[in-house]
Amino acid sequence: MGRYHDDEWGIPSRDDVHLFELLTLEGAQAGLSWSTILNKRDGYRKAFAAFDSSKVARFSARRVRELLADSGIVRNRLKIESTIANARAIEALKKQGVALHELLWSFVGDEPIVNRWKALSELPAKTAESEAMSKSLKKAGFRFVGPTVCYSLMQAAGLVNDHVFGCAFRFPSH
Repeated sequence: MGRYHDDEWGIPSRDDVHLFELLTLEGAQAGLSWSTILNKRDGYRKAFAAFDSSKVARFSARRVRELLADSGIVRNRLKIESTIANARAIEALKKQGVALHELLWSFVGDEPIVNRWKALSELPAKTAESEAMSKSLKKAGFRFVGPTVCYSLMQAAGLVNDHVFGCAFRFPSH
């Protein structure tokens, strides 16, 4: 967990494959611990074609049945099917000339929001931006993208900097 925090969490990402991975993992985490999901990350990469949305979008009902037997991921039908639906939504966005990163970053004006929390207890579970993102993603056909999942995605992908004040690894120095 410390390595993930220090090396990845909160670093701004505009890589659509990485964003699809984070969206999938954040949705899979609902109701579970982040360490459980992080420990299954390689399993998710293998199961979901290294998060190539064009490949995942073509997954069949047979592939869903195979994934339900895959111990390398969380074997929850709704979460598995949401990943496939989300890949299809990403592909639909592409056909409209919109990249996933463009849509996601539009909710923060294309610049990370830098918060100034003093303690972890101050971090919100959702914000007006994550609520707007959730609404937009749902309208575009995405699933498992409630405001809390969206805020977790925003944190992980660096759309918001929620490292607490004094975090030696990521908080901007003043």
